[in-house]
Amino acid sequence: MQGPSAARGRPLSFRHGRSHLWASDVSRLIVASNRTATPGADRSGGLAVALADALTERGGGVWFGWSGEVLDHGSRGVRIFADGDIDFVLADLTRDEHAGYYLGYANDTLWPVFHYRVDLAHFDEAAFEVYAAVNRRFAGLLFQQLRRDDIVWIHDYHFLLFGHELRNNGWRGPIGFFLHIPFPPPEVLAALPQHQRLARALADCDLIGFQTKRDVGNFTRYMTEEHGAEAGEDGHLRAFGRKLRVEAFPIGIDPAEFARLADGAEAREAAGRLGRLIENRALVIGVDRMDYSKGLPQRLEAFGRLLDEHEGLRGRVSLLQIAPPSRENVHAYRELREELDRLAGRVNGDHSDLDWVPIRYLARGYPREQLAGLYRLARVGLVTPLHDGMNLVAKEYVAAQQPEDPGVLILSEFAGAAERMEAALLVNPHDIGGVAGAIRHALEMSLEERIERWQALDAEVRRNDVARWRRSFLDALDTVRAPA
Repeated sequence: MQGPSAARGRPLSFRHGRSHLWASDVSRLIVASNRTATPGADRSGGLAVALADALTERGGGVWFGWSGEVLDHGSRGVRIFADGDIDFVLADLTRDEHAGYYLGYANDTLWPVFHYRVDLAHFDEAAFEVYAAVNRRFAGLLFQQLRRDDIVWIHDYHFLLFGHELRNNGWRGPIGFFLHIPFPPPEVLAALPQHQRLARALADCDLIGFQTKRDVGNFTRYMTEEHGAEAGEDGHLRAFGRKLRVEAFPIGIDPAEFARLADGAEAREAAGRLGRLIENRALVIGVDRMDYSKGLPQRLEAFGRLLDEHEGLRGRVSLLQIAPPSRENVHAYRELREELDRLAGRVNGDHSDLDWVPIRYLARGYPREQLAGLYRLARVGLVTPLHDGMNLVAKEYVAAQQPEDPGVLILSEFAGAAERMEAALLVNPHDIGGVAGAIRHALEMSLEERIERWQALDAEVRRNDVARWRRSFLDALDTVRAPA
Protein backbone atom coordinates (compact mmCIF):
# COMPACT_ATOMS: atom_id res chain seq x y z
CA MET A 1 0.00 0.00 0.00
CA GLN A 2 1.39 3.37 -0.96
CA GLY A 3 1.71 5.80 1.89
CA PRO A 4 1.23 9.57 1.77
CA SER A 5 4.95 10.24 1.61
CA ALA A 6 4.55 10.09 -2.16
CA ALA A 7 1.79 12.72 -2.17
CA ARG A 8 2.21 16.36 -3.07
CA GLY A 9 1.94 17.59 0.52
CA ARG A 10 5.11 19.35 1.70
CA PRO A 11 6.71 17.49 4.64
CA LEU A 12 7.14 19.85 7.59
CA SER A 13 8.89 17.78 10.20
CA PHE A 14 9.26 14.43 11.89
CA ARG A 15 8.77 14.41 15.62
CA HIS A 16 9.05 11.91 18.44
CA GLY A 17 8.67 14.07 21.54
CA ARG A 18 6.27 16.74 22.82
CA SER A 19 5.49 19.40 20.24
CA HIS A 20 6.49 23.01 20.76
CA LEU A 21 2.97 23.92 19.60
CA TRP A 22 1.57 23.38 23.10
CA ALA A 23 2.33 26.94 24.12
CA SER A 24 0.13 28.60 21.47
CA ASP A 25 -3.28 30.00 22.38
CA VAL A 26 -4.83 29.67 18.89
CA SER A 27 -7.84 27.34 18.85
CA ARG A 28 -7.89 24.74 16.10
CA LEU A 29 -10.05 21.81 15.08
CA ILE A 30 -8.28 18.47 15.52
CA VAL A 31 -9.72 15.51 13.61
CA ALA A 32 -8.72 11.96 14.52
CA SER A 33 -9.79 9.10 12.25
CA ASN A 34 -8.30 5.75 11.34
CA ARG A 35 -7.66 6.86 7.77
CA THR A 36 -7.19 10.38 6.51
CA ALA A 37 -7.46 11.94 3.08
CA THR A 38 -4.22 11.76 1.14
CA PRO A 39 -2.25 14.99 1.69
CA GLY A 40 -2.03 16.99 -1.52
CA ALA A 41 -4.37 14.75 -3.51
CA ASP A 42 -7.49 15.96 -5.29
CA ARG A 43 -10.61 15.23 -3.25
CA SER A 44 -14.22 15.12 -4.39
CA GLY A 45 -17.27 14.11 -2.43
CA GLY A 46 -17.67 11.97 0.63
CA LEU A 47 -16.39 12.16 4.18
CA ALA A 48 -12.90 13.27 3.18
CA VAL A 49 -14.24 16.50 1.71
CA ALA A 50 -16.59 17.04 4.65
CA LEU A 51 -13.79 16.84 7.18
CA ALA A 52 -11.36 18.83 5.05
CA ASP A 53 -14.00 21.55 4.68
CA ALA A 54 -14.62 21.51 8.43
CA LEU A 55 -10.92 22.06 9.05
CA THR A 56 -10.74 24.82 6.44
CA GLU A 57 -13.82 26.61 7.79
CA ARG A 58 -12.15 26.69 11.20
CA GLY A 59 -9.11 28.40 9.73
CA GLY A 60 -7.03 25.25 9.54
CA GLY A 61 -6.20 22.47 11.92
CA VAL A 62 -4.79 18.99 12.25
CA TRP A 63 -5.96 15.70 10.76
CA PHE A 64 -4.46 12.74 12.60
CA GLY A 65 -4.64 9.09 11.57
CA TRP A 66 -2.98 5.99 10.25
CA SER A 67 -0.67 6.62 7.30
CA GLY A 68 -1.81 3.49 5.46
CA GLU A 69 1.69 2.04 5.84
CA VAL A 70 2.16 -1.42 7.39
CA LEU A 71 5.78 -1.99 8.36
CA ASP A 72 7.72 -4.85 9.90
CA HIS A 73 9.00 -2.49 12.55
CA GLY A 74 6.95 0.72 12.53
CA SER A 75 8.21 4.12 13.57
CA ARG A 76 7.11 5.26 17.00
CA GLY A 77 6.79 8.86 15.85
CA VAL A 78 4.72 10.69 13.24
CA ARG A 79 5.20 12.31 9.88
CA ILE A 80 3.65 15.73 9.38
CA PHE A 81 2.59 17.10 6.00
CA ALA A 82 1.16 20.50 5.18
CA ASP A 83 -1.67 20.71 2.66
CA GLY A 84 -2.83 24.30 2.57
CA ASP A 85 -3.97 25.19 6.07
CA ILE A 86 -4.30 21.55 7.19
CA ASP A 87 -1.49 19.65 8.88
CA PHE A 88 -1.71 15.89 8.38
CA VAL A 89 -0.15 14.02 11.29
CA LEU A 90 0.34 10.41 10.22
CA ALA A 91 1.46 7.33 12.16
CA ASP A 92 2.40 3.90 10.83
CA LEU A 93 1.25 0.48 12.01
CA THR A 94 3.40 -2.58 12.48
CA ARG A 95 2.22 -5.84 10.94
CA ASP A 96 1.25 -7.15 14.37
CA GLU A 97 -0.71 -3.95 15.09
CA HIS A 98 -2.47 -4.10 11.73
CA ALA A 99 -3.44 -7.72 12.34
CA GLY A 100 -4.67 -7.22 15.91
CA TYR A 101 -6.06 -3.67 15.89
CA TYR A 102 -7.42 -3.26 12.37
CA LEU A 103 -8.11 -6.70 10.87
CA GLY A 104 -8.71 -8.24 14.27
CA TYR A 105 -10.64 -6.35 16.90
CA ALA A 106 -11.96 -3.45 14.78
CA ASN A 107 -13.17 -5.44 11.78
CA ASP A 108 -13.50 -9.00 13.06
CA THR A 109 -15.14 -8.13 16.39
CA LEU A 110 -16.57 -4.61 16.57
CA TRP A 111 -17.88 -4.44 13.00
CA PRO A 112 -20.06 -7.59 13.18
CA VAL A 113 -21.30 -6.90 16.73
CA PHE A 114 -22.25 -3.30 15.93
CA HIS A 115 -24.06 -4.60 12.83
CA TYR A 116 -26.06 -7.07 14.97
CA ARG A 117 -24.06 -10.12 13.75
CA VAL A 118 -22.69 -11.57 16.96
CA ASP A 119 -22.63 -14.96 15.21
CA LEU A 120 -19.86 -13.70 12.90
CA ALA A 121 -17.77 -11.98 15.57
CA HIS A 122 -14.42 -13.40 16.64
CA PHE A 123 -13.75 -12.73 20.33
CA ASP A 124 -10.01 -12.63 20.84
CA GLU A 125 -8.66 -11.10 24.03
CA ALA A 126 -5.20 -10.72 22.52
CA ALA A 127 -6.65 -8.74 19.59
CA PHE A 128 -8.39 -6.40 22.02
CA GLU A 129 -5.13 -5.75 23.85
CA VAL A 130 -3.50 -4.79 20.55
CA TYR A 131 -6.50 -2.55 19.75
CA ALA A 132 -6.16 -0.87 23.15
CA ALA A 133 -2.40 -0.46 22.72
CA VAL A 134 -2.80 1.21 19.31
CA ASN A 135 -5.45 3.58 20.69
CA ARG A 136 -3.07 4.37 23.57
CA ARG A 137 -0.05 4.93 21.32
CA PHE A 138 -1.96 6.99 18.76
CA ALA A 139 -3.57 9.16 21.45
CA GLY A 140 -0.15 9.80 22.92
CA LEU A 141 1.20 10.86 19.54
CA LEU A 142 -1.69 13.24 18.94
CA PHE A 143 -1.45 14.69 22.45
CA GLN A 144 2.05 15.86 21.63
CA GLN A 145 0.57 18.06 18.87
CA LEU A 146 -2.26 19.64 20.89
CA ARG A 147 -2.58 23.25 22.00
CA ARG A 148 -4.51 24.11 25.12
CA ASP A 149 -7.49 25.67 23.26
CA ASP A 150 -7.91 22.99 20.59
CA ILE A 151 -11.15 21.09 19.95
CA VAL A 152 -10.81 17.34 19.27
CA TRP A 153 -13.23 15.40 17.01
CA ILE A 154 -12.73 11.62 17.02
CA HIS A 155 -14.28 9.34 14.40
CA ASP A 156 -15.65 5.82 14.38
CA TYR A 157 -15.25 2.39 15.86
CA HIS A 158 -11.49 2.13 15.36
CA PHE A 159 -10.98 4.76 18.08
CA LEU A 160 -13.49 3.89 20.82
CA LEU A 161 -10.75 4.17 23.46
CA PHE A 162 -9.06 7.22 21.97
CA GLY A 163 -10.77 9.93 24.03
CA HIS A 164 -10.08 8.06 27.27
CA GLU A 165 -6.40 7.76 26.37
CA LEU A 166 -6.22 11.49 25.62
CA ARG A 167 -7.60 12.14 29.10
CA ASN A 168 -4.98 9.79 30.55
CA ASN A 169 -2.32 11.90 28.83
CA GLY A 170 -3.68 14.98 30.57
CA TRP A 171 -5.97 16.49 27.91
CA ARG A 172 -8.73 18.59 29.51
CA GLY A 173 -10.17 20.25 26.44
CA PRO A 174 -13.42 19.33 24.67
CA ILE A 175 -13.68 15.97 22.92
CA GLY A 176 -16.38 15.00 20.44
CA PHE A 177 -16.88 11.49 19.10
CA PHE A 178 -18.95 10.46 16.07
CA LEU A 179 -19.89 6.86 15.30
CA HIS A 180 -20.47 6.26 11.60
CA ILE A 181 -21.85 2.72 11.99
CA PRO A 182 -24.95 1.59 13.93
CA PHE A 183 -24.94 1.33 17.72
CA PRO A 184 -26.58 -1.97 18.72
CA PRO A 185 -29.10 -2.59 21.51
CA PRO A 186 -27.76 -3.33 25.02
CA GLU A 187 -28.39 -7.06 24.77
CA VAL A 188 -26.25 -7.22 21.61
CA LEU A 189 -23.44 -4.96 22.81
CA ALA A 190 -23.20 -6.91 26.07
CA ALA A 191 -21.89 -9.87 24.04
CA LEU A 192 -18.58 -7.99 23.82
CA PRO A 193 -16.42 -9.14 26.73
CA GLN A 194 -14.91 -5.65 26.87
CA HIS A 195 -18.17 -3.67 26.55
CA GLN A 196 -17.83 -2.10 30.01
CA ARG A 197 -14.33 -0.86 29.27
CA LEU A 198 -15.46 0.62 25.97
CA ALA A 199 -18.41 2.38 27.63
CA ARG A 200 -16.19 3.84 30.33
CA ALA A 201 -13.85 5.16 27.66
CA LEU A 202 -16.63 6.76 25.61
CA ALA A 203 -17.89 8.56 28.71
CA ASP A 204 -14.68 10.59 28.68
CA CYS A 205 -15.99 12.37 25.58
CA ASP A 206 -18.15 15.48 26.00
CA LEU A 207 -20.33 14.96 22.92
CA ILE A 208 -21.18 11.62 21.32
CA GLY A 209 -22.87 11.76 17.95
CA PHE A 210 -24.77 8.98 16.20
CA GLN A 211 -26.44 8.67 12.82
CA THR A 212 -30.01 8.10 14.02
CA LYS A 213 -32.37 8.51 16.93
CA ARG A 214 -32.47 4.72 17.14
CA ASP A 215 -28.73 4.66 17.82
CA VAL A 216 -29.11 7.38 20.44
CA GLY A 217 -31.86 5.34 22.09
CA ASN A 218 -29.77 2.17 22.06
CA PHE A 219 -26.78 3.95 23.60
CA THR A 220 -28.87 5.71 26.22
CA ARG A 221 -30.63 2.50 27.19
CA TYR A 222 -27.30 0.67 27.37
CA MET A 223 -25.73 3.30 29.62
CA THR A 224 -28.73 3.47 31.95
CA GLU A 225 -29.32 -0.28 32.17
CA GLU A 226 -25.73 -1.46 32.35
CA HIS A 227 -24.02 1.44 34.14
CA GLY A 228 -26.73 3.26 36.06
CA ALA A 229 -26.42 6.44 34.01
CA GLU A 230 -28.98 9.19 34.55
CA ALA A 231 -30.65 10.41 31.36
CA GLY A 232 -31.85 14.01 31.14
CA GLU A 233 -34.55 15.28 28.81
CA ASP A 234 -32.08 17.62 27.11
CA GLY A 235 -30.00 14.80 25.60
CA HIS A 236 -27.48 14.76 28.43
CA LEU A 237 -26.31 11.73 30.38
CA ARG A 238 -24.58 11.55 33.73
CA ALA A 239 -22.32 8.52 33.70
CA PHE A 240 -19.12 7.57 35.49
CA GLY A 241 -19.11 10.91 37.29
CA ARG A 242 -19.22 12.95 34.07
CA LYS A 243 -21.89 14.80 32.12
CA LEU A 244 -21.97 14.11 28.39
CA ARG A 245 -24.30 15.04 25.58
CA VAL A 246 -25.71 12.43 23.19
CA GLU A 247 -27.41 13.41 19.94
CA ALA A 248 -28.22 12.25 16.40
CA PHE A 249 -26.39 13.98 13.55
CA PRO A 250 -27.41 12.28 10.28
CA ILE A 251 -24.57 12.47 7.79
CA GLY A 252 -25.38 13.60 4.26
CA ILE A 253 -23.86 14.26 0.86
CA ASP A 254 -23.32 17.33 -1.28
CA PRO A 255 -26.42 16.90 -3.49
CA ALA A 256 -25.63 19.80 -5.81
CA GLU A 257 -22.17 18.42 -6.51
CA PHE A 258 -23.55 14.92 -7.16
CA ALA A 259 -26.21 16.29 -9.50
CA ARG A 260 -23.43 18.04 -11.42
CA LEU A 261 -21.59 14.72 -11.68
CA ALA A 262 -24.72 13.12 -13.15
CA ASP A 263 -24.70 15.79 -15.87
CA GLY A 264 -21.01 15.34 -16.62
CA ALA A 265 -19.30 13.72 -19.58
CA GLU A 266 -18.13 10.63 -17.68
CA ALA A 267 -21.63 10.02 -16.35
CA ARG A 268 -23.19 10.34 -19.79
CA GLU A 269 -20.57 8.06 -21.32
CA ALA A 270 -21.12 5.33 -18.67
CA ALA A 271 -24.90 5.58 -18.99
CA GLY A 272 -24.60 5.44 -22.78
CA ARG A 273 -22.48 2.29 -22.72
CA LEU A 274 -24.91 0.47 -20.43
CA GLY A 275 -27.96 1.91 -22.18
CA ARG A 276 -26.86 0.41 -25.49
CA LEU A 277 -26.67 -3.02 -23.84
CA ILE A 278 -30.00 -2.98 -21.99
CA GLU A 279 -31.75 -1.09 -24.84
CA ASN A 280 -35.28 -0.16 -23.72
CA ARG A 281 -35.34 -2.42 -20.65
CA ALA A 282 -35.84 -1.00 -17.17
CA LEU A 283 -32.73 -0.95 -14.98
CA VAL A 284 -32.59 -1.78 -11.29
CA ILE A 285 -29.29 -0.79 -9.67
CA GLY A 286 -27.51 -1.72 -6.45
CA VAL A 287 -24.10 -0.39 -5.43
CA ASP A 288 -22.53 -1.75 -2.28
CA ARG A 289 -19.21 -2.78 -0.83
CA MET A 290 -19.18 -6.57 -0.65
CA ASP A 291 -20.07 -6.96 3.02
CA TYR A 292 -22.44 -9.26 4.88
CA SER A 293 -24.21 -6.22 6.36
CA LYS A 294 -25.44 -5.10 2.92
CA GLY A 295 -28.05 -7.81 2.34
CA LEU A 296 -26.69 -8.77 -1.08
CA PRO A 297 -27.77 -12.45 -1.12
CA GLN A 298 -31.29 -11.48 -0.09
CA ARG A 299 -31.35 -8.86 -2.84
CA LEU A 300 -30.38 -11.32 -5.57
CA GLU A 301 -32.90 -13.81 -4.24
CA ALA A 302 -35.64 -11.15 -4.36
CA PHE A 303 -34.83 -10.25 -7.95
CA GLY A 304 -34.84 -13.93 -8.85
CA ARG A 305 -38.21 -14.33 -7.11
CA LEU A 306 -39.57 -11.42 -9.16
CA LEU A 307 -38.65 -13.16 -12.42
CA ASP A 308 -39.78 -16.58 -11.18
CA GLU A 309 -43.27 -15.30 -10.36
CA HIS A 310 -43.86 -12.68 -13.07
CA GLU A 311 -43.29 -14.06 -16.53
CA GLY A 312 -44.28 -10.74 -18.10
CA LEU A 313 -41.20 -9.04 -16.62
CA ARG A 314 -38.73 -11.50 -18.11
CA GLY A 315 -36.70 -9.78 -20.77
CA ARG A 316 -38.02 -6.37 -19.71
CA VAL A 317 -35.90 -5.60 -16.63
CA SER A 318 -32.27 -6.05 -15.64
CA LEU A 319 -30.44 -5.78 -12.32
CA LEU A 320 -26.99 -4.18 -12.23
CA GLN A 321 -25.27 -5.06 -8.95
CA ILE A 322 -21.89 -3.43 -8.39
CA ALA A 323 -20.13 -4.97 -5.39
CA PRO A 324 -16.40 -4.34 -5.06
CA PRO A 325 -14.80 -6.96 -2.80
CA SER A 326 -13.47 -6.04 0.63
CA ARG A 327 -11.49 -7.93 3.28
CA GLU A 328 -11.12 -10.95 1.03
CA ASN A 329 -8.76 -12.58 3.53
CA VAL A 330 -11.63 -12.92 6.06
CA HIS A 331 -13.52 -16.23 5.88
CA ALA A 332 -17.01 -14.68 6.13
CA TYR A 333 -16.28 -12.48 3.12
CA ARG A 334 -14.99 -15.36 1.03
CA GLU A 335 -18.19 -17.27 1.80
CA LEU A 336 -20.26 -14.23 0.81
CA ARG A 337 -18.46 -13.97 -2.54
CA GLU A 338 -19.13 -17.64 -3.27
CA GLU A 339 -22.80 -17.26 -2.34
CA LEU A 340 -23.26 -14.25 -4.63
CA ASP A 341 -21.57 -16.08 -7.50
CA ARG A 342 -23.95 -19.00 -6.98
CA LEU A 343 -27.12 -16.88 -6.72
CA ALA A 344 -26.33 -14.75 -9.77
CA GLY A 345 -25.51 -17.90 -11.72
CA ARG A 346 -28.83 -19.51 -10.74
CA VAL A 347 -30.94 -16.54 -11.83
CA ASN A 348 -29.04 -16.02 -15.05
CA GLY A 349 -29.03 -19.71 -15.84
CA ASP A 350 -32.79 -19.96 -15.37
CA HIS A 351 -33.86 -16.78 -17.15
CA SER A 352 -31.19 -15.49 -19.58
CA ASP A 353 -31.96 -15.33 -23.28
CA LEU A 354 -29.79 -14.75 -26.33
CA ASP A 355 -30.15 -10.99 -26.05
CA TRP A 356 -30.79 -10.54 -22.32
CA VAL A 357 -28.95 -11.24 -19.07
CA PRO A 358 -31.12 -10.63 -15.98
CA ILE A 359 -28.28 -9.83 -13.54
CA ARG A 360 -25.08 -7.99 -14.38
CA TYR A 361 -23.03 -8.69 -11.28
CA LEU A 362 -19.76 -6.72 -11.25
CA ALA A 363 -17.32 -7.44 -8.42
CA ARG A 364 -15.34 -4.25 -8.91
CA GLY A 365 -15.61 -0.57 -8.10
CA TYR A 366 -16.40 2.38 -10.36
CA PRO A 367 -15.63 6.10 -9.98
CA ARG A 368 -18.33 8.35 -8.55
CA GLU A 369 -18.49 10.21 -11.86
CA GLN A 370 -19.60 7.03 -13.65
CA LEU A 371 -21.89 5.86 -10.85
CA ALA A 372 -23.79 9.14 -11.02
CA GLY A 373 -24.67 8.42 -14.64
CA LEU A 374 -25.72 4.85 -13.86
CA TYR A 375 -27.95 6.06 -11.01
CA ARG A 376 -29.66 8.49 -13.36
CA LEU A 377 -30.25 5.75 -15.92
CA ALA A 378 -31.80 3.37 -13.39
CA ARG A 379 -35.57 3.26 -12.93
CA VAL A 380 -35.09 1.69 -9.48
CA GLY A 381 -32.42 2.21 -6.83
CA LEU A 382 -32.23 -0.91 -4.64
CA VAL A 383 -30.64 -0.12 -1.26
CA THR A 384 -31.43 -2.98 1.11
CA PRO A 385 -28.77 -3.44 3.82
CA LEU A 386 -29.53 -5.65 6.79
CA HIS A 387 -28.14 -2.87 8.97
CA ASP A 388 -26.36 0.33 8.04
CA GLY A 389 -25.30 3.42 9.94
CA MET A 390 -26.71 5.75 7.27
CA ASN A 391 -26.09 4.58 3.67
CA LEU A 392 -25.16 7.43 1.37
CA VAL A 393 -25.87 5.45 -1.81
CA ALA A 394 -29.56 6.09 -1.15
CA LYS A 395 -28.94 9.84 -1.04
CA GLU A 396 -26.67 9.79 -4.09
CA TYR A 397 -29.31 7.92 -6.07
CA VAL A 398 -31.89 10.59 -5.23
CA ALA A 399 -29.51 13.45 -6.05
CA ALA A 400 -28.70 11.98 -9.47
CA GLN A 401 -32.31 11.80 -10.72
CA GLN A 402 -33.92 13.90 -13.43
CA PRO A 403 -36.70 15.94 -11.74
CA GLU A 404 -39.10 15.46 -14.65
CA ASP A 405 -38.62 11.65 -14.84
CA PRO A 406 -37.10 10.35 -11.57
CA GLY A 407 -36.49 6.78 -10.55
CA VAL A 408 -37.84 5.09 -7.42
CA LEU A 409 -35.78 4.42 -4.30
CA ILE A 410 -36.36 1.11 -2.49
CA LEU A 411 -34.78 1.38 0.95
CA SER A 412 -34.27 -1.02 3.82
CA GLU A 413 -36.04 0.04 6.99
CA PHE A 414 -32.82 -0.94 8.82
CA ALA A 415 -30.67 1.63 7.02
CA GLY A 416 -30.11 4.79 9.02
CA ALA A 417 -31.30 6.79 6.01
CA ALA A 418 -34.80 5.30 6.37
CA GLU A 419 -35.42 7.33 9.52
CA ARG A 420 -35.75 10.52 7.44
CA MET A 421 -36.45 9.17 3.93
CA GLU A 422 -39.97 7.88 4.46
CA ALA A 423 -41.01 8.73 0.89
CA ALA A 424 -38.92 5.80 -0.35
CA LEU A 425 -40.49 2.35 -0.66
CA LEU A 426 -39.39 0.98 2.72
CA VAL A 427 -38.84 -2.77 2.92
CA ASN A 428 -37.66 -5.46 5.30
CA PRO A 429 -34.63 -6.91 3.47
CA HIS A 430 -35.25 -10.33 5.06
CA ASP A 431 -38.70 -10.46 3.42
CA ILE A 432 -37.74 -11.80 -0.01
CA GLY A 433 -41.28 -11.70 -1.33
CA GLY A 434 -41.79 -8.19 0.05
CA VAL A 435 -38.68 -6.87 -1.69
CA ALA A 436 -39.70 -8.56 -4.95
CA GLY A 437 -43.12 -6.93 -4.63
CA ALA A 438 -41.54 -3.54 -4.01
CA ILE A 439 -39.45 -3.86 -7.17
CA ARG A 440 -42.58 -4.66 -9.18
CA HIS A 441 -44.42 -1.73 -7.57
CA ALA A 442 -41.54 0.61 -8.43
CA LEU A 443 -41.44 -0.58 -12.05
CA GLU A 444 -45.18 -0.03 -12.45
CA MET A 445 -45.41 3.25 -10.50
CA SER A 446 -46.99 6.19 -12.28
CA LEU A 447 -44.91 9.19 -13.26
CA GLU A 448 -47.01 11.38 -10.96
CA GLU A 449 -46.27 9.23 -7.92
CA ARG A 450 -42.58 8.93 -8.83
CA ILE A 451 -42.24 12.70 -9.00
CA GLU A 452 -44.12 13.21 -5.72
CA ARG A 453 -41.95 10.71 -3.87
CA TRP A 454 -38.73 12.03 -5.40
CA GLN A 455 -39.52 15.64 -4.50
CA ALA A 456 -39.97 14.68 -0.84
CA LEU A 457 -36.73 12.68 -0.87
CA ASP A 458 -34.79 15.39 -2.67
CA ALA A 459 -35.93 17.99 -0.14
CA GLU A 460 -34.68 15.78 2.70
CA VAL A 461 -31.33 15.12 1.02
CA ARG A 462 -30.81 18.84 0.46
CA ARG A 463 -31.97 19.80 3.96
CA ASN A 464 -29.66 17.37 5.75
CA ASP A 465 -26.61 17.67 3.55
CA VAL A 466 -23.01 17.04 4.57
CA ALA A 467 -22.37 20.71 5.37
CA ARG A 468 -25.24 20.74 7.86
CA TRP A 469 -23.91 17.53 9.41
CA ARG A 470 -20.44 18.86 10.15
CA ARG A 471 -21.63 22.30 11.22
CA SER A 472 -24.33 21.02 13.53
CA PHE A 473 -21.91 18.64 15.22
CA LEU A 474 -19.23 21.27 15.67
CA ASP A 475 -21.75 23.86 16.86
CA ALA A 476 -22.87 21.37 19.52
CA LEU A 477 -19.26 20.62 20.44
CA ASP A 478 -18.55 24.33 20.81
CA THR A 479 -21.18 24.49 23.56
CA VAL A 480 -19.52 21.87 25.73
CA ARG A 481 -16.32 22.30 27.67
CA ALA A 482 -14.54 19.70 29.68
CA PRO A 483 -13.99 20.54 33.37
CA ALA A 484 -10.69 22.10 34.27
